[in-house]
Amino acid sequence: MNTQNLADLSDLELLEKIKTIKTNKRIDAVIVGFTLGIVIYSAVKNGFGFFTFFPLLITYVIVRNSANNKILEQEIQKELKSRNVNK
Repeated sequence: MNTQNLADLSDLELLEKIKTIKTNKRIDAVIVGFTLGIVIYSAVKNGFGFFTFFPLLITYVIVRNSANNKILEQEIQKELKSRNVNK
């Protein structure tokens, strides 16, 4: 989503987007913790193998996506600040 699209959204829609991004950050953190737990358990129980490192691929995808969400959140914050909207 680019800056032009953010400018077209209303204040309420921007606040709602911020709320969903924060919820998604929590969900991502839980999933990353869960997959790291699987990796550690698998390494201890069965040693290292393909299925030990497979959950790390999921973690990598989530971390990359969260970086994009962080940039989007910053852009929304800038737009809200330029409109003088308080959360």
